[in-house]
Amino acid sequence: MHVYDVALFDLDGVIYVDGHAVPHAVEAVAAAHAAGQGRAFVTNNALRPADEVAARLTALGVDTDATEVVTSAQAAARELADRIDPGSRVLVCGGAGLVSAVEERGLVAVSSADDAPVAVTTGYDPVIDYPRLAEAALALRAGLPWVASNTDATVPTGRGQLPGAGATVAFLETASGRRPDVIAGKPHPALHRESVLRTGSRRPLVVGDRLDTDIEGARNADVDSLLVLTGVTAVADLLRPGPRPTYLARDLRGLLVAHPDPAHTGWRITRAGDRLLASPPPRPRPDDDGLDGWRAALAVAWADAERGTDTAEVVGLEG
Repeated sequence: MHVYDVALFDLDGVIYVDGHAVPHAVEAVAAAHAAGQGRAFVTNNALRPADEVAARLTALGVDTDATEVVTSAQAAARELADRIDPGSRVLVCGGAGLVSAVEERGLVAVSSADDAPVAVTTGYDPVIDYPRLAEAALALRAGLPWVASNTDATVPTGRGQLPGAGATVAFLETASGRRPDVIAGKPHPALHRESVLRTGSRRPLVVGDRLDTDIEGARNADVDSLLVLTGVTAVADLLRPGPRPTYLARDLRGLLVAHPDPAHTGWRITRAGDRLLASPPPRPRPDDDGLDGWRAALAVAWADAERGTDTAEVVGLEG
């Protein structure tokens, strides 16, 4: 793998799952940092202030602080500060993380359309209620600028997927008859911009588990990405049309090794209609993590897709 000065880590599905550290994640993050790689922990979730996110990571074994945390709330607040005057009032329809980010930018958070706000920002809040939504809808119908922290439809919990910030946005779109002027979170550019500004990175590497947010966001920012298979994405999902990562790894140990050129893994890939047939080399590479066959097959599948030939499955590899 090339040298990247900063790794931009997604959290859920990469560092932790359901409140527990992903196997090998804590050790790999520490090893990469000890080797001189900068880092930031980047989350679309705008609910918690950065210091609370850092405390949660530290409790899991990742020794960090708020300076290494970047949230969609912070990105939304910067977008607001770029558009309105210092000291302006902003109607915040979201949680504590969004309020603190707005105030960090020298703006005043208010909760009513009668408080003379000049802009509106929205984010995830599990205790949001109708009166707060109604105030935001009134402000939006008056034509105020709207910056949404993100539009994730759901948030993962121990009980399953529950409504996320995108559900709030959908409610307000229906009530106001308009869409947000800016969406700060992944895969849109604002959160990546915020991460680069806060870290001073010249060559970042986006590390995530989701194709539609992490990898798509990296593509939109024209930077490289590492997809880890510890979250929602299965390797066979990469055969479908959509964003493609630069690198593929089973977990965050992929940060610590050089990734092979797919053409030099020793695997032989042949096509039979809409299927690819994968044949292993006589001797696997010493550093093969079990994904070399997929790396080779995906390189062929993606090249063929550019020429109009889709791949339904790969025979000879476990998905």
